[in-house]
Amino acid sequence: MEQQSLHMDDCAENVIRYYSDMVYRLAFARTGTKHDADDIFQEVFLRYVKKKPIFKNEEHRKAWLIRVTINCSNNFWSSLWKKKSQELTNEETFETEEAINLCTELQQLPLKYREVIHLFYYENMSLEEISLVLNRKNSTIRTQLTRARVMLKKFMKEDDYV
Repeated sequence: MEQQSLHMDDCAENVIRYYSDMVYRLAFARTGTKHDADDIFQEVFLRYVKKKPIFKNEEHRKAWLIRVTINCSNNFWSSLWKKKSQELTNEETFETEEAINLCTELQQLPLKYREVIHLFYYENMSLEEISLVLNRKNSTIRTQLTRARVMLKKFMKEDDYV
């Protein structure tokens, strides 16, 4: 992450603009639907604006936003509304058939593997950073990433994507 344009300590609008893709992608990876990801996205940045947290640096801010996104996602999954409702459609649009296939395969992974894959590949986080954000041992993250890759490869072979 580049540090040049990150003088956004007091400007919530700049923070939201800079981190919006990261928060949304993580929320979507955890929920699997555009509508639910939108709700989580709004909740994360609402908390950011209300709490006005102070950060040591941008890595600290990024870690806080990831942690809050994960917590909001966890709250979403445990809510009574989600337990009593069913998904009607997934209206997310993708640019390529390959992207559609990959999204479908990723949604088949258990949540703990999906989030590790997302943080590693989409957010370019190191194993150590993921370990800190998810509060798991580095060896656990490494194992989960390996298992997720194996599962994805298996799913993709079964569906003749490889």
